[in-house]
Amino acid sequence: MANQFTRGIFEENPTFKLILGMCPTLAVTTSAINGVGMGIATTVVLLGSNILISLLRKIIPEKIRIPIFIVIIASFVTIVDLCMNAYTPELHKSLGIFIPLIVVNCIILGRAEAYAFKNGVFGSILDALGMGVGFTLSLTSIGIIREILGNGSIFGHSIMGSGFKPAIMMVLPPGAFLTLGLMMAIITYISNKNKRSI
Repeated sequence: MANQFTRGIFEENPTFKLILGMCPTLAVTTSAINGVGMGIATTVVLLGSNILISLLRKIIPEKIRIPIFIVIIASFVTIVDLCMNAYTPELHKSLGIFIPLIVVNCIILGRAEAYAFKNGVFGSILDALGMGVGFTLSLTSIGIIREILGNGSIFGHSIMGSGFKPAIMMVLPPGAFLTLGLMMAIITYISNKNKRSI
């Protein structure tokens, strides 16, 4: 069972291995705090929807399961959206339309279909937490790199001296593609190297 948790972080990382959730990954990772915020919001929705779908899996009709999944996911997204607007308005404003778009995030619908609908609650919780943590870590790491190179700061705190010249491209869309591509290449290289050494 513990393997179900770690699988979402390493072997089946939604961003670097499964290439899912690219829209928020590329759009909101201009800073580390945005990456953390989007990752946590997605994790909460993933956890809530996985639990509810797993609990209801025996009474959800097979033919209409996808619309039911979407209604459940949309309900949790609405709760997360309203809570973020109430308690973290600056982050909510920064993430903008990408919070409501969690409804159509392939990670959440994919986990509902592939895991929660076929397994018990405990396994579904571990699956959601693993995928959520993996997604949060990947968004945060991309955000950290882009923020350091593009602004000379990390989590909004300046870490570079006055002589630092930021690479503005890193906080623009090309910087997102460049950072994601390089990180995926490094992770794939390390992963393949480890497989060969076993």
